[in-house]
Amino acid sequence: MTYVAVKGGSQAVLNAEQLVEYYRLKGQSEPIQTRQIQDQMRLAVDRAMSEGALYAPELAALALKQGEGDSLEASFLLRAYRSTIPRLDYSLPIEGVGMRPIRRISATFKDIPGGQILGPTRDYHLRLLNTLLTEESSASTREILCEIEEKLLKQAEDAELAPVFPKVIESMREQGILVDIPAQERVETEAEPYDITRKALVFPVPRSARLQSLAQADVGSLLAFAYSSVRGYGDAHPTLGEVRVGYLPVQVAHPLTGEAVDIGEIFATECEVVSKAFTDDEEKKQAGPEVVASGTPKFGLGYGFSFGQNEVKAMSMSMLDRVMSAAKEGSSHGASGPAANEEFVLLHSDGIEASGFTAHFKLPHYVTFQANISVLERAQEHHSSLSAESAGQRHQAMQQIDDLLQLIPEQGKEQEQE
Repeated sequence: MTYVAVKGGSQAVLNAEQLVEYYRLKGQSEPIQTRQIQDQMRLAVDRAMSEGALYAPELAALALKQGEGDSLEASFLLRAYRSTIPRLDYSLPIEGVGMRPIRRISATFKDIPGGQILGPTRDYHLRLLNTLLTEESSASTREILCEIEEKLLKQAEDAELAPVFPKVIESMREQGILVDIPAQERVETEAEPYDITRKALVFPVPRSARLQSLAQADVGSLLAFAYSSVRGYGDAHPTLGEVRVGYLPVQVAHPLTGEAVDIGEIFATECEVVSKAFTDDEEKKQAGPEVVASGTPKFGLGYGFSFGQNEVKAMSMSMLDRVMSAAKEGSSHGASGPAANEEFVLLHSDGIEASGFTAHFKLPHYVTFQANISVLERAQEHHSSLSAESAGQRHQAMQQIDDLLQLIPEQGKEQEQE
């Protein structure tokens, strides 16, 4: 594709940038502090960090302020900033059981080890506009905080030491109702994780690359793909094994001893879903008579992870992970829909790439469009010539028909005279 350099518009570009600032400030209200965005728009901050693939709440708040609340623009700014930062080290793998949760629920069992923790959520709220927020003040917020903190202190006096919360999935695995890890994925886990920031995706990709791509994908795209699979373009209907929201420790290897050392923690969401896996009888149909059917149906597992509290994204990610794993294993479950196509999903769910390619159509396409016009004009001329030729043939045919019709009465008169 050919582009042409546009000259003479430097001042217009500078004016456009200045107008952005003007429209942001023209209301003359007090400037929003980045700390306010970080504290009071935490879900927007979490989304920007997740899609920008950079855990930095302060920078995410700044990006949201600079992007005037546009989550894609904020994510774009974060990812661009991330590309300028040197990579110092790799953190060690950490399991979700080490999370210090503030929210933990399961839809598979009512009674789970450690109990259900509702935590901060709007799942049970009525969707009504709270007009009281328009009159919110520092005094009213302090009053609410004091009331909640007093309640928390009373509960803390009666509470025991926080228990360790085992994974619901592990109890299911002990019961023998989860499928074993597929051989291909077992081999992939023993190899070095695929780094999508340094390698282009070459399909089929290992599961580590898939999870990385989904973790930084646009939440709306993941939701649409996952919804398509459960709604009818596939037959996946998962159940939430567990979703955890909390603080996950970050560990690195000590440079001298090699031991794991905590260097901090991140606020994150982890999700695991289970859905039907094909039975051994279905395996036999697909793999051939050499497969011995044990007749024991089991569940398959999908995994999702996101920075911050982003449960919709983590759940959508885990559903897609399950569907694509099932498709790669050769299962009939979910393989008929677009969500099972790993290449299609991974290449079309990155919001920054999608918005960037869409936005590039605003750039000058003068040369390419002139070429399109030339092709269109030639096509129109060709169509006109064909139409003229066809019209001439039709006129000639009609003339011949008229001549024949004139001959018919004359032949009738000759026959009457005879």
